[in-house]
Amino acid sequence: MRSIVSTRTRIRETTLLVGAATDPGPVREQNEDAVLITDPASPEVQECGVLLAVADGMGGYCGGEVAAQLAVETLRAQFYAAPVQPTEIAKRLEQAFRAANERIYREWEPQGETHLMGTTLVAAVIRGDSLTVANVGDSRAYLVRARRATQITRDHSLVAEQVEAGLLTPDEARGSSYRNVITRALGYRPRVDIDIFEVRLMSDDRIVLTTDGVHDVVKDDEIASVVLAESPERAARTLVEKALASGTQDNATAVVAWLKPADLPVEPSPAAEESSSRWMIVLLIIGLLVFIALIGVILVLGPGG
Repeated sequence: MRSIVSTRTRIRETTLLVGAATDPGPVREQNEDAVLITDPASPEVQECGVLLAVADGMGGYCGGEVAAQLAVETLRAQFYAAPVQPTEIAKRLEQAFRAANERIYREWEPQGETHLMGTTLVAAVIRGDSLTVANVGDSRAYLVRARRATQITRDHSLVAEQVEAGLLTPDEARGSSYRNVITRALGYRPRVDIDIFEVRLMSDDRIVLTTDGVHDVVKDDEIASVVLAESPERAARTLVEKALASGTQDNATAVVAWLKPADLPVEPSPAAEESSSRWMIVLLIIGLLVFIALIGVILVLGPGG
């Protein structure tokens, strides 16, 4: 498993922390997932926002890996090509996705469909308290708020369409043999439709990006509990480890971002945890003593007392 170093930047009264991890999984020789995290300290981020993305490639030998890398490289180059106004972020993201689609399509098209390759792509731009998400395929973006993980994106897959139509339950979709059949991807056609979502962020929000190697086997409530309990870097590693332990057969990738309130530590310190544990033990002992005393009083006074 390869961990990607966490990064941080100041946003109003919060600090943006980001971490990522990816692993080829137990079956595949190559990792066809790709990850993009931009440096929050760079000048381009100040002008455009923090760009995060994951891609899950598909194709023949090495084709999926190439498609995923082309997607994140083109996305980054196009999005940061020039400063962008906050109201234009969605449009810039859409243009970057279209450029990635065209580049991948041009890569294989002259050689014929035997060299067909494509990729999913989900990207998030955080600028101030605004989140803009774009996606094609079944890689996902989640917002974790109020201790719940809410899926922002919609999967472009056969089973997602069946769930929406009421033909499958979400649990049945997880076990379906068609769960890897996607209905939209970058690179398969000269043009592609892109979904765009815009969310107003709040202090202490978490944003999670995953490929299906993670969210196919790690449930939404597990995703929430992990990212709420750990720093983004450790949470990303834990999500990938959970996916591997849960039997994923695919590459597994997760990106976690946290708008950490300025007055909160990144993680509970060992001293704080130890102090909390000691207080819990003291309270339990006091409660037990009070209970024993009450029983003693009842026995002395008797039922009629």
